[in-house]
Amino acid sequence: MTATPRQWLHGLVLVTVAFKLWLSAVFPVTGDEAYFIYWGAAPALGYYDHPPMVGWLLAGLLHLSDAPWLLRLPVTVLPAIIALVLYATLRRLPGHDAEGRAALAAIGFLLVPIQVWNIFITTDTPLVFWSFLSGVAFWMAVRAQGSAAVRWYALSGTLLGLAFLSKYFAVLLGVTYLAYMVVSPPAQRNWRGLLIALASALPFVAINLAWNYENCWANLMFNLYNRHDDAGLSWKTPLLYAVTVLYVLSPVALLALVRDRAWLGRLRSDPSLRVLAMLGGFPFLLFAMLSLVKQIGLHWVLSFVPFFFAAGALLFDGKVLRRAAVVLGVFSAVHVAVILVAAALPMENWKSSRLYDGIVFHFRIADVLKQLKPYEGEYAIAADGYSAAVTASYYRGRAMAGDAATAPVAAARDPYVFVFGEASSHARHDDLVTDFRPLNGKNILILRKSPPQDADYRPYFAAVDYRDFDIAGARFHLVLGRGFDYERYRAAVLDKVRARYYAMPRYLPVGHCVFCERYAEGRSCPIR
Repeated sequence: MTATPRQWLHGLVLVTVAFKLWLSAVFPVTGDEAYFIYWGAAPALGYYDHPPMVGWLLAGLLHLSDAPWLLRLPVTVLPAIIALVLYATLRRLPGHDAEGRAALAAIGFLLVPIQVWNIFITTDTPLVFWSFLSGVAFWMAVRAQGSAAVRWYALSGTLLGLAFLSKYFAVLLGVTYLAYMVVSPPAQRNWRGLLIALASALPFVAINLAWNYENCWANLMFNLYNRHDDAGLSWKTPLLYAVTVLYVLSPVALLALVRDRAWLGRLRSDPSLRVLAMLGGFPFLLFAMLSLVKQIGLHWVLSFVPFFFAAGALLFDGKVLRRAAVVLGVFSAVHVAVILVAAALPMENWKSSRLYDGIVFHFRIADVLKQLKPYEGEYAIAADGYSAAVTASYYRGRAMAGDAATAPVAAARDPYVFVFGEASSHARHDDLVTDFRPLNGKNILILRKSPPQDADYRPYFAAVDYRDFDIAGARFHLVLGRGFDYERYRAAVLDKVRARYYAMPRYLPVGHCVFCERYAEGRSCPIR
């Protein structure tokens, strides 16, 4: 007997979750993940780069274990949850074979390659979850009447607020709600419902604004100013974005949309289809315009992918949906095969890659940390960038806990590896955590993957020594600085950081900024 689409969906949920559980257990924790894990080790109302939701999520998981597979469990099961909710929601819609089309659309979403291999816990994990639920609630509100619609709008706004506390990209979801009202026929514009939704999100926005007011406006500065040095007109970024769209959506479905444009006429008469089409299409158009001056990250668009497939259940017949699912399944199977082959090959096969030192650092991190053992106690341990620092911190914490299943990785300060030097615009939460003043006169070891430049270290220590070591053909470097000169470091490095990353716009009222207050001798942050 041939399996039904519903049975295929349930089987693929089990297979994909099992594969991701294996991958999440064997793949080492990345720098970004370790960064967010340390957020979870110190729960707060905010962190430098983004609002706090992923930190809160990881804080709960860390009370159970700091094992990678468990900390990655939310992103491991997230696509399966979304696919099942899509199926349960869409299967009751009117029309021929609604259940079959709902299952095929859910299968299509589940088999998008990034949903199959992505096991990395980041800020996008709670963002996608809350954004998806908010969009579903908004869709239900559009379809409901009277007091039921009011409740759905309020729920949608509450979930939108939780998405905002995950990442600022949630703003695009709110903009899409507004755009839906604008493009709808006047009789179908529920402005009161939209205001209820936005008002329900405001308390969560207020939490974030209050934290930013007392913490250098760090989220706003990072997302609106500090991370955009590479912005500018380019012909490459739109092409890269086009590839991104093809990768995260369905080429078969996109081609069907281009060939048969009868669906455009249905948008005006069918509000249920229109809201899903807006949620699954309008943000991609905004990103397309932004791609003219900015490279669009693959993860930026993930919140809106489920709605593209939800709209597909209403737009396409079973034949198109089945073909789309088969193509995506084959494409994902190729990804799985590549991953399995790569896992079976010796690590040395990647020696010719410019990423080899990073590969060795993550897969042989225990051997790297052994090289630091002789210096522990005599030297404070640092790295030249956040990725190496927090990755080493995470694995040092696990080593100190003996890989105990119940010990949060950063329960103690001792394992923490701080960042020495100016570093980049990303992941500067260490600015708020590390105080260089007590390190004056102390010895500091700085771990590097690239050869050090003497001018970057000699001025800030009474004496400096350089050493290196080899692991699997990758060379790592140690800077051994004795007698740290805090005043020189503050004048040459920290003052530069303050001017570069903490120059506040004139329109912002500043409450407190620990970085400026700590290193500028009571003076306020500079004004840009």
